[in-house]
Amino acid sequence: MRSLTLPPLKSLIAFEAAARNLSFTQAAIELNVTQGAVSKQVKLLEEYLGKELLVRTTKKMELSANGYEFYEVVRDSLTALADGTEKIRDLPSGQELTVAATTAMASLWLMPKVSSFRAKNEDIELRIIAADNLNDQAQSDIMLNYFRDPPQGCKASALFEEEIFPVCSPDYLKKYPALISPEGLSDCTWLYLEDMQKDWLGWQDWFDGLGIPAPSPKHRVKINSYSMLMQACLGGQGIALGWSYLVDDMIKSGDLIKPMSQMLKTGSKFWLVESGGYTRNKRSVEVFRNWLIGLLPSLEADRR
Repeated sequence: MRSLTLPPLKSLIAFEAAARNLSFTQAAIELNVTQGAVSKQVKLLEEYLGKELLVRTTKKMELSANGYEFYEVVRDSLTALADGTEKIRDLPSGQELTVAATTAMASLWLMPKVSSFRAKNEDIELRIIAADNLNDQAQSDIMLNYFRDPPQGCKASALFEEEIFPVCSPDYLKKYPALISPEGLSDCTWLYLEDMQKDWLGWQDWFDGLGIPAPSPKHRVKINSYSMLMQACLGGQGIALGWSYLVDDMIKSGDLIKPMSQMLKTGSKFWLVESGGYTRNKRSVEVFRNWLIGLLPSLEADRR
């Protein structure tokens, strides 16, 4: 058997982290080393291979064609190595699984369902991180977020498509009966989501997507948290844009209603994204993914 030709392991680990994050800085934080150390290891690897792997400019970093191909090989190899190490060490079955989600998705959609997961998987300890700007996949095993296109270098499973429509409380509709059509929106207060992620749509985007001229609202209230915005909507303070699945439980209970039939389908989706790096929690990730995706058919049936 011929001897194996392998580059230095340190350079592979540094490259995997840099390629997954597309950032030397984030890779350095994750590996607890300096940015210069990561850059040096990647450069050594490129010299060893005689190929450029990461294309660095003043504004961003991208994988070259060779870099993307080699990244997949390194990612899969390190994952296999980590899994094999775990089996040999015979780690205990109990594991902590970190799930990151936007505050809206965590509070309005995920948390009401967590008890059913815990009842079936007592050996997995859930750690849920809720943040409005999820841009660091390295800190979680799974991320639940909205994307037009999921991030590269990660395994992504589509959960549900984006459907957007106005919602208000029943009492608010009684106060403003003209809300049964988009034209009636000019008489009421619009609740705006401020400081939203770049992929989330606002009122103007909603009108543009439907090809309807946007009227001017009588009043505006800007809120920088979608969960708080929904609380204001429930309290009859105005009308807001509702995202399907996130507001379905409130509509089903009658606390919110859809006053008009117009709905925008953008083709974008909410995704379950798994870290592209190696993880000890591979089994727990698979269990959580399969559980969550398994819920979707019944949730879709409830919406009909």
